[in-house]
Amino acid sequence: MFLKSAVVAIGVIFAPFMAHACELHMKPDVEISNPYARSSGPKAKVGAAFFSITNHSEKDIRLLAARSDVAARTEIHSHKMTGDGIMQMFQLEEGILIPAGATHDLKRGGDHVMLMGLKESLGENANVAVTLVFEKAGEMVVDIPVDLSK
Repeated sequence: MFLKSAVVAIGVIFAPFMAHACELHMKPDVEISNPYARSSGPKAKVGAAFFSITNHSEKDIRLLAARSDVAARTEIHSHKMTGDGIMQMFQLEEGILIPAGATHDLKRGGDHVMLMGLKESLGENANVAVTLVFEKAGEMVVDIPVDLSK
């Protein structure tokens, strides 16, 4: 009887710690993968950041904005083809919706984070800290490596 009571007592005492340990190993709701940033040259005044956003949650999330200290302005942009065959860039004022369980790729020629009015050169092998602001998932700072070869 004593042994059974001792096992139950130990379980009651350690259960919260075991639950917390399991939480620490769970995937976050938002995962950023394959990040890289680039500019067109050492004196460029604009650059861009690209990455994939995976929504591991059961609810849709929206990337609303981005911020970075390396640029005067940081915006979420995309491209569209105009009637005369020219690719035009524009700001996504409402952000990007990432459905539950889905991945959205920010890539060249598509959606991306635009860094305008660069305060410093985006040199090869440097890193750019970008804060991503999500509607339901809060803010996330991503350290994005500069790769001028992509």
